[in-house]
Amino acid sequence: MTLCSLLTLTVFTTLVLLITRLILILPGFSPLPRCPSPIHRGQPTRLLIVLGSGGHTAEMLSMIQSLDTYSYTHRSYVIGSGDEFSARKATEFEAGLEQRVRESKGVENGRGRGVNGNDGYGTYDISSVPRARNIHQSLLTSPLSCLRCLVACISVLRFHNTAPTTSESLPAYSKPPPSYPNIILTNGPATATILLITSLLLRFLALPGTGGKMRNIYVESWARVRRMSLSGKILVGVGACERVLVQWEGLGGWGREYRGALVG
Repeated sequence: MTLCSLLTLTVFTTLVLLITRLILILPGFSPLPRCPSPIHRGQPTRLLIVLGSGGHTAEMLSMIQSLDTYSYTHRSYVIGSGDEFSARKATEFEAGLEQRVRESKGVENGRGRGVNGNDGYGTYDISSVPRARNIHQSLLTSPLSCLRCLVACISVLRFHNTAPTTSESLPAYSKPPPSYPNIILTNGPATATILLITSLLLRFLALPGTGGKMRNIYVESWARVRRMSLSGKILVGVGACERVLVQWEGLGGWGREYRGALVG
């Protein structure tokens, strides 16, 4: 076999392996089960929630208003840089979760800390990343801002805040949350698209600790009645999510699950 033939065979084999690996980690195309592994109550679990300014944030917080803090013991909120509205709303939402725990029978009567040492409230942190694209930003500079966002998303996905916000009166969860989020939940801001693509990149590289983590769930905005948003089209098109939920029946099918109105 000549050197040229050997190089050609090596390149071809490498491409086949890379494409096979890509297919296996893309939920929309992988033959492996798509649904995230079940969450066991009390088990340390990190849920990463992407918030977008204005309507996206309001919708997301409405969808998770009944969040089970025993199941999702650490919540990581990701916002775009300068989005003080979403940061304030996330803090207020967590204050509501804390109040709910205070009023629950177990904590109110002082009967232990719940399942496997969980106090029922857990912990949370808020991280900001550069915006993937600003309003009216030129398409020529958008790739650079998307790259900056991607680099920041790697850090957010790999490491939660080492000093997560938690109540002073309620003890933090007894075990640290896992480094990578178990589930990523988003409803379509542009930053979320970059973050989900970043999660696929980390899964593709098979870094230690990524196994079974970063399962992506995308919920299309309630305002999208007839057509998917650009974020939704991109994420569905590349098969980036384990589950894609829509709130209008006309958007169902083709891998999209119609779940009715999820906004409370």
